[in-house]
Amino acid sequence: MLKQRIITALILAPLAIAAIFYLSLQNFAAVLLVVLAIGAWEWGPLMGFDTKRRRVSFVGALIVAILAMWFVIPPEQLWSLTGELNPTAQVILYVSAVWWLCSTFMIFKYPKYSNIWCDKRRIRGLFGILTLAPTWLAFLAIRANQIEFSEFHGTYLLLFLFALVWSADVGAYFTGKRFGKHKLMPNVSPGKTIEGFAGGNVCAALVALIAGLFFGWTGNQIVAVMALALLISTVSVIGDLTESMLKRQAGVKDSGKILPGHGGVLDRIDSLTATAPVFAICYMLFGW
Repeated sequence: MLKQRIITALILAPLAIAAIFYLSLQNFAAVLLVVLAIGAWEWGPLMGFDTKRRRVSFVGALIVAILAMWFVIPPEQLWSLTGELNPTAQVILYVSAVWWLCSTFMIFKYPKYSNIWCDKRRIRGLFGILTLAPTWLAFLAIRANQIEFSEFHGTYLLLFLFALVWSADVGAYFTGKRFGKHKLMPNVSPGKTIEGFAGGNVCAALVALIAGLFFGWTGNQIVAVMALALLISTVSVIGDLTESMLKRQAGVKDSGKILPGHGGVLDRIDSLTATAPVFAICYMLFGW
């Protein structure tokens, strides 16, 4: 399993990096739409959909939601020349943040209040839209930042987000394997441990520190980015646990089988669906 995970990661990582570096903003938006549409297809079983027609309908609903955002807020108009994010985009990202706060509450209380949503497909479908659609907007907001002045500024921001999430994931995996004894959320994901969570946070903070020293940031900037790293690492776990909670409720082990060693697309991007909106909001509010 570990060998498959490594091989798949070694293939996916360069493809993701190449996409954010070499695709135009419009093409990047289109590729991201396709990826999230696959994620929507995999969300079907989490809603209890057992027919292709129903799953296709949900994919269509997500595509309509993303195309509506694309029409109302074209990617090249996400940021003003003064560096302010489009007000509509801000509202969508804040709604996403509220969803992740609600999801955090659901995780901590699971399965106490699961009867409110477990048998209601429309609610679980809404969960899917709130998870996937803002992810598209957040990625575009990060990628488009200052694009009029620097073609690759947003690209480096996305790479930094990826580095934080991937380092947290790797750190949590190996620390949990070596030292994990105390369960983090046994009702949701029995495999996750407090030690693994701490290891992921440490690795993400170290990546932020190394980046700060490499780019010659000030001490205050490094402290701010390390704090961001700890937040992103924590939020990435919430994204992972949210999918685990929904899969457990639906009796599903993996969201799909398209990625050997990782399961489905949702299994690979679950952390990013939570961290991308939070990262975009933090950069919008504070920068560094």
